[in-house]
Amino acid sequence: MKKKKIRTVWDDVEEKWYFCVVDVVEVLTDSTNPQTYWRVLKNRLRKEGNETVTNCNALKLRAADGKMRLSGNG
Repeated sequence: MKKKKIRTVWDDVEEKWYFCVVDVVEVLTDSTNPQTYWRVLKNRLRKEGNETVTNCNALKLRAADGKMRLSGNG
């Protein structure tokens, strides 16, 4: 079994942790396409009036290839 990692970023100014929602979705659901899973879930939550997802913005995090890329959280 491959160990999955959740990418995080600490903001020293705001003293808050930020994490990649797509990584969390992958770990919790074992989905083969966590980006699509998150996009569909986010749309369903918005349609239900859930405003939590409005605070989810894409972050630049280190990708598997070592490059900094947008996380796809948005």
